[in-house]
Amino acid sequence: MSTTTAAAGTPASRMKALARAELTLLGRNKAAMFTALVLPAMLTFSMSSAVDGMDLEESGLTVGTVLLPGSLGYVLLFAVYSALVGVFVVRREELVLKRLRTGELRDREILAGAALPAVALAFVQCVLLAAGCTVVLDMAAPRAVWLAVAGLLLGAALMCVLAAATAAFTRSAEGAQISVMPMLLLSMVGSGMVVPLDVMPSALASVCELLPLSPAIALIRGGWTGALDTGELLGHLGTAVAWTLLGVFAVRKWFRWEPRR
Repeated sequence: MSTTTAAAGTPASRMKALARAELTLLGRNKAAMFTALVLPAMLTFSMSSAVDGMDLEESGLTVGTVLLPGSLGYVLLFAVYSALVGVFVVRREELVLKRLRTGELRDREILAGAALPAVALAFVQCVLLAAGCTVVLDMAAPRAVWLAVAGLLLGAALMCVLAAATAAFTRSAEGAQISVMPMLLLSMVGSGMVVPLDVMPSALASVCELLPLSPAIALIRGGWTGALDTGELLGHLGTAVAWTLLGVFAVRKWFRWEPRR
């Protein structure tokens, strides 16, 4: 990867130059492209039979309002979080981050620029999955589009921050495949992606609501069901902001710009 930074200019122009380089590298990484583009759709298809067998009548949910938020959650986890942990670790170990810091780019611009291609790809994929699920599952249009958009934006921002925080404690590219597993498994099991919190026992649901990805999934699902009241909305927003601030604190304190030894 070239470490030549953009000429002195605005932060946007510098991040754009870095994002363009990262997008080129992402396109050459077949494993990363498969994980980001194919895996979310495969997981959504694989969980469809399990969702069909759920008793969703009392919760007011449908197969579509369970599968679609889950599929977008998979995109956030694999196309953003998992992919960016690998990007940050590899760029650090190859001394790319260290060299970039000697140029015009500031620390937050380096991290944001490196994350932009993954986030943009995730948003495009989310739109395509939402359109596909709407057609295949015969779903109605979202009742509150702004809730779904807010969920995606908050989820993507949080996944970027947590990816940088996870990279801070990951020693190698091989280690990144392991260090992401707790977040992936915990989110898939407890954040309402496979089993909606609405059908969980109330005590368990109250705990699972506090997991990092739970607010994003709840907001996305609420975009289609329109079932979130003001108290629930504020609670989910508060949880998402708290996790984001905690992640930012971890990145500022422990993120490393040089190889771990």
